[in-house]
Amino acid sequence: MSSKKSSLAALTLGAIGVVYGDIGTSVLYAVKEVFGSGHVAFTPDNVYGILSIFFWTLTVIVSIKYVALVLRADNHGEGGLVAMLALASQAVKDKPELRRILLIVGIFGTALFYGDGVITPAITVLSAVEGLEVISPKFKEYVVPITLMILFALFAVQKRGTAGIGKFFGPITLVWFGVLALLGVAQIITYPSILQAISPHYALMFMWANPGTTFIILGAVVLCVTGAEALYADLGHFGKKPIRLAWFAVVMPALTLNYFGQGALLLKTPEAVKNPFFLMAPDWALIPLVLLATMAGVIASQALITGAFSVTKQVIQLGYLPRLNIQHTSVRDTGQIYIPMVNWGLFATIVLAVVMFRSSSNLAAAYGIAVCTDMLITTILTFYVIRYGWKYPLWLCVAATGIFFVIDFAFFASNLMKLFAGGWFPLVIGGIIFTLMMTWKQGRAMLNAKLRDDAIDLPGFLEAVFINPPARVEGTAVFLTAEPGTVPNALLHNLKHNKVLHENNLFVTVRNHEVPWIGLDKRLAIESLGHHCWQVVIHYGFKNDPDVPKALQQMRGRGCELDNMTTSYFLSRDVVVPTIGGGMAQWREKLFAQMHHNASGAADFLNLPNNSVVELGSKIEI
Repeated sequence: MSSKKSSLAALTLGAIGVVYGDIGTSVLYAVKEVFGSGHVAFTPDNVYGILSIFFWTLTVIVSIKYVALVLRADNHGEGGLVAMLALASQAVKDKPELRRILLIVGIFGTALFYGDGVITPAITVLSAVEGLEVISPKFKEYVVPITLMILFALFAVQKRGTAGIGKFFGPITLVWFGVLALLGVAQIITYPSILQAISPHYALMFMWANPGTTFIILGAVVLCVTGAEALYADLGHFGKKPIRLAWFAVVMPALTLNYFGQGALLLKTPEAVKNPFFLMAPDWALIPLVLLATMAGVIASQALITGAFSVTKQVIQLGYLPRLNIQHTSVRDTGQIYIPMVNWGLFATIVLAVVMFRSSSNLAAAYGIAVCTDMLITTILTFYVIRYGWKYPLWLCVAATGIFFVIDFAFFASNLMKLFAGGWFPLVIGGIIFTLMMTWKQGRAMLNAKLRDDAIDLPGFLEAVFINPPARVEGTAVFLTAEPGTVPNALLHNLKHNKVLHENNLFVTVRNHEVPWIGLDKRLAIESLGHHCWQVVIHYGFKNDPDVPKALQQMRGRGCELDNMTTSYFLSRDVVVPTIGGGMAQWREKLFAQMHHNASGAADFLNLPNNSVVELGSKIEI
């Protein structure tokens, strides 16, 4: 019993550090952006109304939507938009047109994650460093350079992994939430009636009296729930109970106290609107608070960077991005990965965002639209999961998701007003990534169709070969092929140039499925083709780590004993040549051909030993 309690405590502490880092740093800028916009006058009724809207936004979006509903829609224990997309597509697999639309919508939401991944580190670290301006206005010119240096250091250490420093994330973030609560309580004591804003009637009265203003400020109010999607995305790491316990016991109370404390400060000192969070602290605490806020911002950014690596790997395995160089930074935890192209691509775009927008207030205009779109997509996908996957009655599904759809759409519509003020930035990033994803998926489908049209039947080919068999050499040849039952080009090249066949021959196809995990008992499907030849299909979920040599060890005892010293892996490294009228716009065919050329070799992605890999290729026109 005690070990279960300690495990729950450890997981809850870990969830505080990883899951809630982003939403925990929203206090740095959310209130400032609502009141600093100039749309809301500093009257008690208005402050009470805004704080009530904040509290009930946190309650409805996070406590009810994500904690009570969305966390239930786990995909074999995993969460996140990719897992939800897989659940929804499986739920409507008997409706191909609807499934295609949902896949496009879900992939667009996944692409927008990268837009959010650019804004979040930029705004969190920048808003933390802006605390220096409260200490002295002279620091203003150093805010951007210091922010860029911190971000560079953060991205530079990614290749070394975060296992060593990751154990400190939970305790540091717990201290951060404790400080948030203390700062809030110190202000609430001087204005205790501010707690009345918990009552929803203040929010309703404000909205009734100021409908136009309410709609406008929703684009800033949503900043208080940025990072809420992390509750679902990190479900597989921590589980439902620790995430829920951390939210209700630590995070929600700390955020509420801090927001109400900022409101109390503004009622007493309206000029504190320039940075209400840092102005809550006494002068002696400003420097430590800036340092702690910076650490909290770095932790929030780290969680998002790690998420970007994980999502990229999942999307690659679902076939929407080409293979990239993925490095494992831990021998014990296979989930600890580093993708150089994603790392430095994110960093370059974040630098562009910081230099372009230069302040957290300007970045706030760019923030929100990607988050609101993803929240809206999550609600839509949840409807299809509970309606077609769980078979709940239509009225119940509409009731359960309809309210959230209306709320999400209201936030989304309000954020559209910021489109030309900076909201375009994450949308452009998401649009570029979405174009790359769909081009790769469609290009691979065209390439595979071309290969199938030109393919030679493998069993018939082997029968013909063994009528007058070539010389057999010692060892095992593993031929990687996209389609089972077809002759891989690498085999044709090997017979043509080397005129030999290995003693054992495995024709291996790797299949990735729309489920997170596939166990070892379902890993291999083996078919004997005779003459010591086998057709092998290896099955992986989108969160499994592909490792072909390890998977093929299950061949032992089935007539094929693999020896790493005498096993060679033959890959077809084809050159794609775009043609006019091939099925996509010509610029997309050229883009696909370039992506195919630059894709990391299958040897790295499938964990093949480099000294045993032979790449043979040919030109293929699409």
